[in-house]
This record gives sequence, structure tokens and C-alpha cells, in this order.
Amino acid sequence: MANHPSAWKRIRQNEKRRLRNKFYRTRMKTFIKRVREAVNEKDTEQAAVRLQEASQIIAKTASKGVIHKRTAARKISRLTRQVNALRAS
Repeated sequence: MANHPSAWKRIRQNEKRRLRNKFYRTRMKTFIKRVREAVNEKDTEQAAVRLQEASQIIAKTASKGVIHKRTAARKISRLTRQVNALRAS
């Protein structure tokens, strides 16, 4: 490891960013999990409400740069398809 002030600063910044990213990513995964649980329980109303919440969290995570915007779009799309399939059946 380099032993100069700019390297120390970079290490501190990286750790802060890592923890911040971890918070947003974990939060996103939790909301996705809630939607999937509602879908598995075949609770249409709850799944729709949780999908709305999860979509907002996923979009916010992408806007922070934690995940790519296309990854966010893909996740939202797949969750939406699952909820819509539940509604159709």
C-alpha cells in the first residue's frame, strides 16, 4: 500500500462509498424480496403496493450510481411482469 496522504484519503473515501453503496443495495434487495413474497403468497393488492415501493427504491439506487440504470430497469420490469401475471391469473 502506498504511504502518502493522497493514498490515505483515497482509502477513507473508498470505505465511505463502499458502506453507502452497501446500504442502498441491501435496502433495494429487501424491497425486491418483499414483492416476491407477496407474489408467492398470491396477494395481489399487497404485491401491487410493494411493487410501487420497490420501484421507487430501485430507481433511487440507480440515480445514486450504485447500480446501472439498465439494471434498475430490468429489475423493475421483471417484478412488474410477476405482479401482472398474478393479476391476470
